[in-house]
Amino acid sequence: MTDALASEMAAAARSLVTAAGSRARFRFDDDAARRWIEYRPRPRPGVSLADLDVAGRKAAYRLLATGLSPTAYAQALAVVSLEEVLDRAEGWRRGRHLNDYWVAVFGEPGGDEPWSWRFEGHHVSVSMTVVGPVVSPAPVFLGANPARVAYAGHTVSRPLAPEEDVAFALLSAMGPRGRAVAVVADEAPRDIASATSDRASTLTPAGVALPELPLAARSLLTQLASLYLDRLPEPLAASLYSADLTFAWAGPVTPGVPQYYRVQGPDLLIEYDNTADGNHAHTVLRRPAGDFGGDVLARHRAAYH
Repeated sequence: MTDALASEMAAAARSLVTAAGSRARFRFDDDAARRWIEYRPRPRPGVSLADLDVAGRKAAYRLLATGLSPTAYAQALAVVSLEEVLDRAEGWRRGRHLNDYWVAVFGEPGGDEPWSWRFEGHHVSVSMTVVGPVVSPAPVFLGANPARVAYAGHTVSRPLAPEEDVAFALLSAMGPRGRAVAVVADEAPRDIASATSDRASTLTPAGVALPELPLAARSLLTQLASLYLDRLPEPLAASLYSADLTFAWAGPVTPGVPQYYRVQGPDLLIEYDNTADGNHAHTVLRRPAGDFGGDVLARHRAAYH
């Protein structure tokens, strides 16, 4: 099934390159541009959707869709639309707009050598690396500002609701003993620890391990990890699943205030951070050994170079 996914990505990337031309093309060995994650509104490599016609923008979104499950694709597009909401809330001062998203293709899609692609802008960064029939995902970042828009107590928009709700259910299910180990700091950090680093790493303290939790909490921790893995197409999500998980929390254990958590496993780092009075969320799926295709590229070089 990964063969089909790699072929689908290659076809979508070729369509994008046809529509965007050289502006979207980079050498695969341009590590400064390829090993890149930037979820703030900053300059970035690639071609902007604002500079593409309708066919080009559609090609960019079709490429993004190959790397995300249907639910994560819906989340990503909800995040994109929040740029206009945020711009209004800021009094239109910064000129944010929903076409300020950029796409880049590295190498030759579908060729014999490794290639990759990225779709990125404020609060979205999705990178996929392909070597032959194998797709290596990550980083996959989704954020939301505002994280929640409400009317008279009713939610109007909350793109990252499951990522928050399942974590709070887990905190409740683990009980005081589990929380005593899981909560590693009284205050949340200002941002996710991996931030915009081109190489993720295992973080300490790890918090509480899955076997140390009550049965109901174990199920919820597994569900929380699966929630992030299920951002990916099914064959990729299945390949990264592991029962060897840990969970750490920082900040108060009540909603609506700044808080942070992370889930870690073999070649897996999940981070969630909600800052700015608890209404500005960052979430990311990273792989300390597999970010930007590190795992498949190592095997490829060992076999062919």
